[in-house]
Formats: sequence, structure tokens, C-alpha cells
Amino acid sequence: MATENKRRSRRRTAVAAALAAAVLAVGGVTAWRLTDRQEMSRPLSTEEASRLALSRFTLYGTGPVRVSLTAEEGGGLVTEVHGVIDYRTRRAAGSYRVRGPAGTVDEGLVVWDAGGLGLAKPPADAAGPAWKQADHVPRSGWASRPFGTDPLDAGLDLLAQLGADRPDNPLLLAQSGPRWLGRDRIEGRDYDRISGPRPRGAADGGTAASPLTYWIDADGGLRRVTMRIAGLPAPTTLNLEGPQPDAELPQAPWATAG
Repeated sequence: MATENKRRSRRRTAVAAALAAAVLAVGGVTAWRLTDRQEMSRPLSTEEASRLALSRFTLYGTGPVRVSLTAEEGGGLVTEVHGVIDYRTRRAAGSYRVRGPAGTVDEGLVVWDAGGLGLAKPPADAAGPAWKQADHVPRSGWASRPFGTDPLDAGLDLLAQLGADRPDNPLLLAQSGPRWLGRDRIEGRDYDRISGPRPRGAADGGTAASPLTYWIDADGGLRRVTMRIAGLPAPTTLNLEGPQPDAELPQAPWATAG
């Protein structure tokens, strides 16, 4: 039991650190323990820093956005979420599926916002996309909770934070130490792979990498974010997959009815 509590404590520290670093503005970056992963990298150019600083604002202006999440917890257990999030209201809804070594363990609907998440089974007469099904689940049908420390909760919490209603300051952002890591092609489009800001207090010239990595296109569009959590076999991957303009997302079941 003591070993398990220590493991959870370490994960809680790592998750809190990664979420703090998700806020790109320098004022929101706090100290956290870096993982020991090393990559060939270089400082961002002025143009790259400008695009990174614009990325959260660009995402905010997209409107409701299709998103997906994949989190591996080890032992063959994988959680996937496919949904839609509206950064203007901070509401999101979709479906989840948990797969174990022997196949699907559980699946259903999920809603989340900045305050937490709720899980439910689809209505018996459910039809259409998950975000529409979620609107027909009564409040009593949701099992809701604040965000915890497991990869699903951490990933959904990070997704809720990614959009921002104003650009970050590119000069301050560049000074906080994000690094250019390379370039990748995703579905026929080129993206710069950029590590997140370094923590306050990190030594200049250190080689440890941020647990967050961003994929940014030539227009400042954010396509993917990965988050490494100490003790897990693979990063949690968040994909931003384009606008879903017709989405009308339900209010979270824990929110006060208006």
C-alpha cells in the first residue's frame, strides 16, 4: 500500500507540473521536475516563437473543434476519447473507450469542462454523434467528478486549457525556453514539432526536455500535443482535428442550471 501511495504521489506531481506548463504565457509557467528525455533541438526563431504564441488564440477562434485523446497506462490498458470542444464556452462532449489486453473493457459517453468530467452510458434510443447523445442523458445518469491524476483526467484537463482568447507574448514566450525539435507531416500537412516552455529555475543550457510537445503549422494552427507523465509507457496524445461548426454542446451535469 505504501508503494502504491508513493507511485500515486509521484504521478500527481508530474500531472500537476505538465498542466501548469500547458499555459504557454510565461506568467503561468511554474517549476516542476523535468523528465530525463533528451532530443536534438535548437532555440526557436522569431517567426517560430510568433506562431507558437498565436497557436492557442488560433485554436480558440476555430469554433467547436473535433478532438481525440489516446492514453496508455501500462499493462495493455489504453483509453481513447473522441469528441468536440468549444473553447468559447469551455464545454466538451464525446465518447470514451477503454481497451484492455483481452479487448474492450468499458465504453460510453463523456462530458468535461474546466471543472471536471462526467461519464455515462448512452440512452437506449441513442442516435447520432456522441455530443448529441450526451444532451439526452439526464443529470442522474452521469457519474461526475473533479479531475484526478490518471492519464484520462490529465488529458481532458489539458484539452480544456489549450484554447485562449488572446495570443501569448512571443518575446516572453521565447525567453521561457521552448525548443524546435523537428518537422513532421500529418495528413499531408507540415508541422513544426516544438517543446513546451522550460520551468523557472532550470539551468541555462540544460538538456532535459519539457513533458509537453506541440505540433504547429505555418499559420499558427495547433494540430497535436503530447504529454509525458513519469512512470507511464508512452505520452498521452491529444489531436485537434478541425472544426465542427454545427456542434451544440450540453452543459456539464455538475454545473448550476441556468
